[in-house]
Amino acid sequence: MKLNEITAHLENFAPLVYQEDYDNSGLIVGSQDQEINQALISLDCTEAVVDEAIANNCQLIISHHPIVFKGLKKFNNKTYVERVVEKAIKNSIAIYAIHTNLDHVFAGVNKRIADRLGLKNCRVLSPQKNLLKKLVTFVPVAQAAIVRNALFAAGAGNIGNYNEASFNVKGTGTFKANENANPFVGEVGTRNEENEVRVEVIYPQNFENKIIAALILAHPYEEVAYDLYPITNSYNEVGAGLIGELEFPQEEPNFLQHVKSQMKAEVIRHTVFTGKKVKKVAVCGGSGSFLLKQAIAAGADVFVTADFKYHEFFDAEGKIVIADVGHFESEQFTQDLLAEIIQKKFPKFAIRLTKINTNPVKYII
Repeated sequence: MKLNEITAHLENFAPLVYQEDYDNSGLIVGSQDQEINQALISLDCTEAVVDEAIANNCQLIISHHPIVFKGLKKFNNKTYVERVVEKAIKNSIAIYAIHTNLDHVFAGVNKRIADRLGLKNCRVLSPQKNLLKKLVTFVPVAQAAIVRNALFAAGAGNIGNYNEASFNVKGTGTFKANENANPFVGEVGTRNEENEVRVEVIYPQNFENKIIAALILAHPYEEVAYDLYPITNSYNEVGAGLIGELEFPQEEPNFLQHVKSQMKAEVIRHTVFTGKKVKKVAVCGGSGSFLLKQAIAAGADVFVTADFKYHEFFDAEGKIVIADVGHFESEQFTQDLLAEIIQKKFPKFAIRLTKINTNPVKYII
């Protein structure tokens, strides 16, 4: 199949607009028209992973972490990043990264962690803002339902656990068609007054092209009037981290042993125990120290994440237990998640999970 079939599916699940500003998710090496017969999935894209792809005739590597975060000015094999990119290009291997956008979708990296820990009633810990927009359009009364249904079908009108949400108010629209027009109602050269409905719907901005296309197709007017407004509200379905609850409270040492086992962590760095039972747990795959205040404010008893610095452990202040399981350990199950996402859409497409442990951190036990 074409590479763009796979990338389009991945970006439908985790739109690129959801990634952080510093990130570099998306197609890093390769052409969207490239023929792909087999893909290799890995947390990181290293030289060894590229060699594995070559050995197994994989034309695509899908990694969680981008191999390139910032612009490369030289390709002279001095760094592992340059060597990886050059080797991939020479062997016609595409490299695709799906990083913080996969972290931020509800069913992404953090939900996989939450499921392994047995958390229920999960919600996004720190919802993103500026991802929603509002569309306002004006439709003749008789056609309003048709236009609303088209907008809903295109993905507009979803708010939390509710869909097909819109606001409607009746009014009078005026217009005069010139000699080049073919008006749906009214006569050329005469001002027309029409009973119309003002229809307002909320939508995620990554759906915008699809929604506007649906609006224009369903709307009866030759010239469709509509307004688009940015909204700064939080989008509760997208954001950093998750928080959920255990079915039954656990003692702190017992819960950390549970975390260690489920996350296959060789060691857990943690703060002092508070003496309380663990009921509410916050999680964030990868470097999650920036979410500590939100985890405390949400009432979490334990925050499971990675990459806390020495002095940042003091910020727990006895209010919460920080459990640092390691960066690789917190995200290693992302490979299985990606395989499931692809195979659900393309069950016959060949997927390989890397056999290489790309964790650069080693332990002596």
